[in-house]
Formats: sequence, C-alpha cells, structure tokens
Amino acid sequence: MLIAIYARHLGELEIKTLKRLIKACLKEQVDFIFHKSLTEGIQSNIDEFNITDKHFFGRKDDLRKRKVEFFVCIGGDGTMLDSILFVGGTSIPVLGINTGRLGYLSTLALNEIEEMLAELKANNYSIDPRTALESRMTTNKNPKPSYALNDISLHKRDTSAMITIHTYLNDEYFNTYWADGLLVTTPTGSTAYSLSCGGPIMYPDAQGLIITPVAPHNLNVRPIIVSDKTTITLKVDGRGVNYLLAMDSRNKVVDYSSIIEIKKAPFSLNLVSFRSKTFSKTLQDKLNWGRDNRNLV
Repeated sequence: MLIAIYARHLGELEIKTLKRLIKACLKEQVDFIFHKSLTEGIQSNIDEFNITDKHFFGRKDDLRKRKVEFFVCIGGDGTMLDSILFVGGTSIPVLGINTGRLGYLSTLALNEIEEMLAELKANNYSIDPRTALESRMTTNKNPKPSYALNDISLHKRDTSAMITIHTYLNDEYFNTYWADGLLVTTPTGSTAYSLSCGGPIMYPDAQGLIITPVAPHNLNVRPIIVSDKTTITLKVDGRGVNYLLAMDSRNKVVDYSSIIEIKKAPFSLNLVSFRSKTFSKTLQDKLNWGRDNRNLV
C-alpha cells in the first residue's frame, strides 16, 4: 500500500504527527511519499528516517503513475480543502489527521494514526463521495476551470459599498443580490462559511447547491437550495474597479467585466469514512448538537 502525505506547513505539531505517521507506516510496511513543498522541512527535522528524493511527488500525474492508494493530509480543514488540487479527478481517497482547530473534515486525532493504518490495510472503511464545484470565467477566450470542495464566493474588495450580483439559473434570470458578497456552496461546505451567514446544513449525500448572500441589504432575501444540476451564472456591478473571487481558501482579484459560471464539477472528491466518524457524530462533536443539558437523562 502506498500513501501520499501533504501538509501546508510543518510546525511543531505537524512534525510530531509526521514522525508518528512514518513510524506507524514502517511498522505496518506501508510505503509513503511526500509533496515536494515539504522537502526542506522534512530534511531538517526528520532525517533519521533516511528520506531520499524518491520519497517526494510534485504533480497530480505523479500520483497516478506511482499508483497512490490514499492521500493523507496533516493539518486543519484548510489543508483538506487543498487536496482537490492534487487528487481532483483521480478518485484517490482522501483522509486527514487534524492539527488545526475545528477539524470538521480532518477528523482523525494524533493517537488514532496506528488504528487508521490498520483499518485501511484491513479494508475497514467506506468511501464518501463529496460534490465538488467548477467555476469558469466565461468572458475569457479560453476559460480554464477552477475547482472547490466547500464553496465559491464573490466579495467586494476595494470599497465599503456593497456590490450588486445579478444571478441566473440555467440562463434564466433569478435574482439580483445587493450585498457584501455571495456564496455558492456544496453540501460539504454547508457547515462552513455558509452556515455563519445563515445557510442551512445539508447532509453530504444531498444533491443540491446552496446560494447564500453575505450581509444582504434586503431582509426578505434568504439562502436557497437549488438542484446540483443547475448552472449558476453571476454578473457583478459596483462602485469599485474589481472584486474578489474565492475558491475555498484560494482567491484572485477579478474585474467587473467578468462573468462567472459555476456548476457541479465532473468528478467527486472521495473522502475516507470510518464507522466511528459519521456525519451525525461529527455534528454532535464539533457543533455540540444534542448537547443541551436539558435533554440529558
């Protein structure tokens, strides 16, 4: 079995986690490779494991060629979101060891590493396909797609004034939002930014997308769920010169002449699921659902 390991950075806790993961892999005879961005940190902190150039990968094609079976993220939920850049469209399953704060997607703890490898080797897991989003700037001559697992969002950037977002569903005019921004969110992302803006929680296997305004001026404008077969087109007006387009935690500045088309991606991101880590259990552990003391008996 070969696993690929990725982290955004190697702080003290990440290095501690990485060392424990490597020791467990060596004990269980599991092969491993690291993303090339970790080269310097690994060579300066864990050289006792005799890591060589063959232990590193770069592009998505490297994972296919080397027949990686699992993609393991060390970090928080943001690190898990990065995985779509490496395994999107490959069907390689993803799981995360949490060294961040909430750990909603990255659910495994440091002391569960050995159990995780044993469960993977014994095939005691299931695959949880998650809807991903694709966005294109259709005003470009050759629009290249960008992908996100949680959400794609538009935000005002260089002015305190709100922006006006004209929204079309399958080329039919739907609504104009006068707000600080607008989110298009997957079921996976329903417990993230959209939730803090008043959006609903959706189970991961629900087949829909959430459109959530950020601080809308109209009180009767609320989040809405549409079919995940819908193509959502956004055209922005405002007093500023440009606005911010964000795909999960990655963002870029876009001018007001741009037209953004958002739809369900042609692939799902496969998350590894263990019996003890169900969605209901995660809601209880991370959001304290069902923890009202008045309900305890």
